[in-house]
Amino acid sequence: MDCTHIRVQSYGGEDSELFRNRKGYFSLNIQEVINARLEIIDIVARWPGSTHDSTIFNHSRIKSLFEANRFDDGLLLGDSGYPNLPYLMTPVQNLTTPAEHLYNEAQIRTRSKIERCFGIWKRRFPVLSIGSRFHPPQKLLPVIIATAILHKIVQQENNFVNPEICAIYDNIITQNVNLDNRNIIDKRQCLILDYFERLC
Repeated sequence: MDCTHIRVQSYGGEDSELFRNRKGYFSLNIQEVINARLEIIDIVARWPGSTHDSTIFNHSRIKSLFEANRFDDGLLLGDSGYPNLPYLMTPVQNLTTPAEHLYNEAQIRTRSKIERCFGIWKRRFPVLSIGSRFHPPQKLLPVIIATAILHKIVQQENNFVNPEICAIYDNIITQNVNLDNRNIIDKRQCLILDYFERLC
């Protein structure tokens, strides 16, 4: 899970500065959740560019669903801009052990798929990277959602990820890392201790 900025023109008026992001240009901040096949499985497209990623997540439906335990033992991966939650794995900030270094490396490599997805999505639909002149911004939101749906359809048709590799990865997680059999709040630490410690 991560957020990306979609360029927009300045809309003027009192609220125009809400759309200026930390890099200095006007945008909408779009949150996406993807799977291993680079398919967009959840999208939030309604926040101005100045909104922090964690604010978008805190007000998202996907967080409510995870809080209600709708995904059982499912996990999200996020960058350090998100809080570490039982269902949201973030990088360890102050690394002290070799296992934590291995965890961070695996977490960052896996999370890099979303950056790749953003790149493919924006190349496939240049309106997302060049910018749009839709006014007001609400007119751009259906375009963003439509391109996300079309992107998912194309990814499903291409099916370029070998399902056997996904099955191997799932077995590693379910057989080698027993997260739910412990009464530990910090699943990230449990993952580091149960799996990455054995690799050192």
